[in-house]
Amino acid sequence: MASFWRNPIGVGIAALLALILLASSVFIVPETEQGVILRFEKPVGTINRWKPNQPFGQTDSGLAVKVPFVDKIVWIDKRVLDVDLNNQQVLSTDQLRLEVDAFARFRIVDPLKAVVSTGSTSSTEERVADQLRPLLGTAVRNELGRRQFAALLSPERGQVMDNIQAGLQQLARQYGAQIVDVRIRHADLPEGSPLDSALNRMKTARQQEAATIRAQGEKAAQIIRATADANASKIYADAGNKDPEFYDFYRAMQSYKYTFAQDGPNQGETQIILSPNDDYLRQFTGRGRPR
Repeated sequence: MASFWRNPIGVGIAALLALILLASSVFIVPETEQGVILRFEKPVGTINRWKPNQPFGQTDSGLAVKVPFVDKIVWIDKRVLDVDLNNQQVLSTDQLRLEVDAFARFRIVDPLKAVVSTGSTSSTEERVADQLRPLLGTAVRNELGRRQFAALLSPERGQVMDNIQAGLQQLARQYGAQIVDVRIRHADLPEGSPLDSALNRMKTARQQEAATIRAQGEKAAQIIRATADANASKIYADAGNKDPEFYDFYRAMQSYKYTFAQDGPNQGETQIILSPNDDYLRQFTGRGRPR
């Protein structure tokens, strides 16, 4: 044995084996990665698992040790990932067929469950995204199928996306994922006759709504005018009852002005011949008493 260590070739072989053993035992854990330890292809633990509110730089990243030639590390991104949903067909409650583009942001918070549920030892993030994509489509169809198209054009749109996120969140847990956000890029009506008919229905609905509002306004205006006329008549009646002679004089003056002046429709062109003792001219004879 002593001769082996004196032999440079033996020392080189031993150093090489030690280097290979060290390289197979020690590895570096990246700051943005979390790992699942597979021992004989079976998951046995995690490394640098994501934790909420954990400051960057204070994670379990750095040097780590594993059993050489036995353990295998599956790396999974700790950062927020995206899953896209393109041209999803949705039927709203007002029977409008929509083409919806949406996306969800998610993070893998349980890497062990992600590996076990997808059965993947490589590209686990892509496998999780593939599993979430149809679930996102189901959540979008379920939520938009309970609402009218106009809801997507109003502040109610925010509540719609919150409901989609909540529904998808329950389904994503089985893959060790957490839904961070859900957004609808756009929800369009298909081109052609369906779009034209939908726009015509929307136009007709708005015209009917405007007609209803105008009718209600006309009704309210008539009530206001009738109330005002009734109040005016009451005021005139009350004033006349306080001094009937003055009221009679006032109304006679209004009649004279309308008849003889140019305020009437004939504008002074009509000639009237009356007797001085005519009852119509009694106000000219003094306080309305005829001679």
